[in-house]
Amino acid sequence: MKFTKFILAAALMLVGFSANAQEVESEEFNHHLFLQLQGGAQYTLGEADFGKLISPNAQLSLGYQFTPVWALRLAINGWQSKGGFANNKTYKWNYVAPGLDVKFNLVNAIAGWNPDRVFDMNIILGAAANIAFNNDEAPKYANVWEMDNIWDGTLFSPVGRAGLEFDFNVSRRVTINLEGDVNILGDKYNSKKANNPDWYFNVLAGLKIALGNPVKTIYAPEPVIIEEPAPKPEPKPQPKPEPKPVVKKAPEMQTELFYAIRETVIPASEQGKLNNLIAFLKANPETKVAVTGYADAGTGNPKINMKYSQGRAENVAKALTEAGIDAARITVDAKGDTVQPYSENDKNRVTIAIAK
Repeated sequence: MKFTKFILAAALMLVGFSANAQEVESEEFNHHLFLQLQGGAQYTLGEADFGKLISPNAQLSLGYQFTPVWALRLAINGWQSKGGFANNKTYKWNYVAPGLDVKFNLVNAIAGWNPDRVFDMNIILGAAANIAFNNDEAPKYANVWEMDNIWDGTLFSPVGRAGLEFDFNVSRRVTINLEGDVNILGDKYNSKKANNPDWYFNVLAGLKIALGNPVKTIYAPEPVIIEEPAPKPEPKPQPKPEPKPVVKKAPEMQTELFYAIRETVIPASEQGKLNNLIAFLKANPETKVAVTGYADAGTGNPKINMKYSQGRAENVAKALTEAGIDAARITVDAKGDTVQPYSENDKNRVTIAIAK
């Protein structure tokens, strides 16, 4: 029994060591694909009672979340629409409407990205092509009611739509959502001629599933274990060589200031490094400093990355001159993403200042 307890304690210690070695340092948004499956109901605007004009509705969407705020999705919506009269007589037809939507995450835009937030709200704007068919019931009322726009076969209508989506995040990859859309299209859709657009409204509920990991996790580096070297035997006394002339080496200092994505302002967490550089330059007035800005090649493009690297280098040079360092002692350069001083992509969002 004691031996079993010893083995269990040793295993727990090993697990604890492994967890510490993989300690999470930070988390960042990761662009990803997502799939939406939704079902619900449609209300087609008409003269009959509200309940008489309710139809089943479904939607399948494939989207791409570019940033925490902006996303695009290809959505196929459809099933059934209804028309009606004041005496509650109704008729129905079928349709399918493929379209493209832009989604704007209002919560992330205001409060910032949080991978563990429970609730999100999206504003939706889009356009679609409504393809209607099976309009077999409307002609039955042509001799009784004014049905001047009766169509047969297939009717194609452009659709503009807008809506709101409420997301309840079950996990980082799975979301339960509730969506409401208003859709506007041509006057001919319900086979009646009213000289104004036709409308239908969709209310949908379903699931959104992230097809990639929406969070990029960055782990702290594993600790380096330095082994003590074996003691060396004492060397035998050697004749003392002639003393060489002492060449005084000028003092040197290298400082790296790291940034988050799309940032050029010096982070508060790096201010201590900047203060140390300023103190060194003041203590060694004969030294000069070369300030070089970089950007990571894993995000953005060469043009915008050059802009970020220039902004980072110029902000460091500005901070040095404001601290009293003569501008003649400072040289500024920017490499964009053409040079990557570090093998880890995110570390290349950096300004390197070399004073000597």
